[in-house]
Amino acid sequence: MSNAKSYIQTVALRDVKCYAFHGYYPEEQLTGIYFMVDVVVTFIHTGDTENLNHTVNYEVLNTILLEEMANTQKMLETVVRRILDRVIDNYPFVRTGKVGIRKMNPPMPGEIGHSFVELSYEAPQ
Repeated sequence: MSNAKSYIQTVALRDVKCYAFHGYYPEEQLTGIYFMVDVVVTFIHTGDTENLNHTVNYEVLNTILLEEMANTQKMLETVVRRILDRVIDNYPFVRTGKVGIRKMNPPMPGEIGHSFVELSYEAPQ
């Protein structure tokens, strides 16, 4: 009988505030707006808690997120997909991932706190 334990670890960045120029309409790409971004990943924890190579480095997550937020797109769906694809490419051991982007106070009639787009990933078993 084995005493090996299997842990699922979560690494996340939440509420990363970015000023960016994403939007379907040309004026959105000129004026810009604030976005809040969340990135959450899970993976099997190896037990080595002092080795950066055995985890997902949230500094790398932040770099990916900021680079993709600076790359103007018409659709937030494109941005969340690009962020998630890059995270998975950098960390192929990730079991699940989720990226969400909130567009703060989108320029539409009414008082809207934010619009929201999210994409999830689950590794094949």
